[in-house]
Amino acid sequence: MPKTSARLLALLSLLQTRRDWPGALLAERLDISPRTVRRDVDRLRELGYPIVAFKGPDGGYRLEAGTELPPLLFDDEQAVALTIALQMATGTGAGIEEAAARALHTVRQVMPARLRHRIDTFQVTAVDRPTSRPDVQVDSGVLMTLSAAVHAREVLRFDYARASPDAGPSQDTDASSGGGSAFGRGSASGGGEPGPPRRAQPHHLVTWGGRWYLIAWDLDRADWRTFRADRITPRTPSGPRFTPRELPGGDVTAYVTSKFRGSGGTGDWPCQGEVILGLPAAEVSRYVRDGLVEELGPGRCRLVMGSWSWPALVAAIGRFDADTEVVGPPELRDAFARLARRYAGAAAGRSGPDAGPPPVRAARCNGD
Repeated sequence: MPKTSARLLALLSLLQTRRDWPGALLAERLDISPRTVRRDVDRLRELGYPIVAFKGPDGGYRLEAGTELPPLLFDDEQAVALTIALQMATGTGAGIEEAAARALHTVRQVMPARLRHRIDTFQVTAVDRPTSRPDVQVDSGVLMTLSAAVHAREVLRFDYARASPDAGPSQDTDASSGGGSAFGRGSASGGGEPGPPRRAQPHHLVTWGGRWYLIAWDLDRADWRTFRADRITPRTPSGPRFTPRELPGGDVTAYVTSKFRGSGGTGDWPCQGEVILGLPAAEVSRYVRDGLVEELGPGRCRLVMGSWSWPALVAAIGRFDADTEVVGPPELRDAFARLARRYAGAAAGRSGPDAGPPPVRAARCNGD
């Protein structure tokens, strides 16, 4: 039979892996008697672990959440995973960087030497893509309030700061369920003056492109909205409970993607086209994150991809700097012609109406 300390650690590890454990199954897994299981459970209770017994044919034990955090038990893989997660937490924009650093220091201090060496050799720095928009930090208390409202299905009352007029263009949207592009004007830091108080049924708290958003049904506008969390100031108390609605499309990932693509809830880009490029598929596929590349023969491939506007799609295709044959649709061919005239005018030093037709701009999303 294992020593008492080893049995207690093994028992605690098992209790943490599932909600309910029948006593007979614990005894079998630990190779001890049911009586020894009861004694070991009592010892863990004395150490502060909230273990309750439940009755029934398969009566047993359950480790519940306590009022205080008792010592936790992690195996080697869990400890390494926790350390990596704490290092990556600095790039979440959730305002928990300092707390994550303290937690990482605490975990490292109690690690055995073999694990501490593994962790010390693993140093990771989260690097975001270069962007012209300022970094935005969201107060962790706001995120907890929003998350609690989502979990409790309670109507959220909050002030919502308007976008700063001088914030400049950004890839942010407080979008309705209508179509349009994700390229609106967003607040750099949520510092705009608040508009009228809002009432919404919160459904999902998501992160996209380093920023946090609340997906909610706006009760005053009777439509779906995507709110920037850094511009939300919750009010108390919250409203009544509500019955959740189904998101357009039924999937939060597809819905959020469609909002930022301006595709009106389908999840696809609003402008999709097909071309044949004079490049090998292996070379093109390295630079296509969201599209289809098919080999057609030596030095030729088919490319199907999308964008938020036809001129933007033409520009994305043009970066391959290769002979291009437009397969369709006609809107893509027209966009190539418009940009060709405009670029020819620019190369000849012309500007104004003679250089080509006026630029085609993507419509802004309806929303807040």
